[in-house]
Parts: sequence; structure tokens; C-alpha cells
Amino acid sequence: MSILARFLGRSTAGLTIEPMRRRDLDEVMRIEDVSYPRPWTRTLFDGELEMARRGERCYLTARDEGRLVGYAGLMFVVADAHVTNIAVAPEQQRRGIATRLLAELSWEAVRHGSDAMTLEVRVSNTGAQALYERFGFVPAGVRKNYYENTEDAIVMWCNELRSEQHLARLSALCPEAAR
Repeated sequence: MSILARFLGRSTAGLTIEPMRRRDLDEVMRIEDVSYPRPWTRTLFDGELEMARRGERCYLTARDEGRLVGYAGLMFVVADAHVTNIAVAPEQQRRGIATRLLAELSWEAVRHGSDAMTLEVRVSNTGAQALYERFGFVPAGVRKNYYENTEDAIVMWCNELRSEQHLARLSALCPEAAR
């Protein structure tokens, strides 16, 4: 457990992180529906899981005492990885679950051989921006009206994923994440 997690009384050591499966989609959709104004459809998740089966994506679930409490996705594009989504059940937020999921995705990107990771985040979502910055993501641009044609997205990048410095950062941020 990291010093910050101990200080805040948070630990994700008891979480079970597993690849997302179709049988998880009912629980995933419950979180998706309350997390986003325009949630993905089950059909879209089915397609993403098919691409994960082929090694083009990685989707993970987080379970606490058997209950699905969060999920995250990653798309591989040439030498980069793109975070497609990270969502945590509202009543489970602020427990370090998103941190653990992002750490797991980051290690997966490293194992895949990715050089960099990218993502979009709502301008209004300062909490997520702070999380991403702790992982070494920096703003690189803005996509105007990206979300629902009304809200801008900040494009963020994290480079040199396989550098000793970044690997040490991942280990410090979330020591319980898979390496």
C-alpha cells in the first residue's frame, strides 16, 4: 500500500482485477449508465470485448467482495495505447479504485510494448485530470465540443512508458498493481 493510500485510509489490495467478460456486462452497464450522459451501449461493449479477444484492446473489471465496482479500457494503436474509459460506481469513488485501474492499464500498455498513452478528459472533470497528472499525463491539446457536442476535452499524453522513471512512478503510485 502506498503512503498516500495509508494516509487517506484507502487500499485497493483487497480488489480483484480481472479481464472484463461478457458475463460482466449487466454490472458494467449499471455503472456506465450512471457515469456518462451518453453511455456506451451493450453492443459497443460486445464489439470492444471481441477486439480484446484479438489483442487489440484490454478491458478490466475491479471487484470488491465479488461486486463489480469499476472498469477500465485500453485500445492499442501502433506503438501507443489509448485509455477508452475508466468508471467507478458512484458510491465506491474516492477509494483509489480508479488509481488501481489506471495502474493496471499502464502496466498492460508496458507489457504490450506501447511507448505512450493518451486519453481525453472533460474540461470540467478536475478530479480525473489530477489523477492523470499523478501518472505523468500532461495536457497536449483541446478537442472542442468533444463531449455531447457541448463540452471540450483536454487531450493528455504520457510518454516514455517503459522508462525507469515511469516504471518507478507506477510502482510508487500503486504497488499492488500487477507488474
